Amino acid sequence: MTPDIQPHTEWISKGKAGVQVELGLRVCVVEDHYRFILHHQVMEKTTDDQIAVPLIKQTQARFTALDAVSMDKGFHSPSNQAQLKELLKTVVLPKKGRRSEADKAHESAPEFIRLRRQHSAVESAINALGVHGLDQCPDHGIDSFKRYVALAIVARNIQRLGAVLREQAQQQANRRRGPYQKAA
Repeated sequence: MTPDIQPHTEWISKGKAGVQVELGLRVCVVEDHYRFILHHQVMEKTTDDQIAVPLIKQTQARFTALDAVSMDKGFHSPSNQAQLKELLKTVVLPKKGRRSEADKAHESAPEFIRLRRQHSAVESAINALGVHGLDQCPDHGIDSFKRYVALAIVARNIQRLGAVLREQAQQQANRRRGPYQKAA
């Protein structure tokens, strides 16, 4: 049985080993340092490098404290690099392709490396969205897909909030228990 392919479905080349292309629609998410998804965009007939600046502007309009961003190489373009540096205090945007000595020095700076390592956390949010149902949309049409994505993001943020509350409850319980631990 073949899946029901919707008109908005696109061929996506992610550059993964063994998988040349996939069918679907790209979704870009902006996550904060507490791992909550602040903003998202369903990318119809567009690429990462085309939405980088508008996405950050939209996110800044809602979250004015946003002053740093870390993005994948797919978002890189010389124009994006320059415009994002005007908008933000810190931009971690690795360059695609061959890098000059200046680019290599910039990308090997300790602060760049530290922020780049933190970037991998957004991959867990993307994975969580897929694991919790966003890998297939049972609804039909682009509007239904967008609604489904938004609801999946709300669910992910509620799940994250639950994890934060559990961590706080555990810390509180540990403080009440004091330094004495039960022997194993």
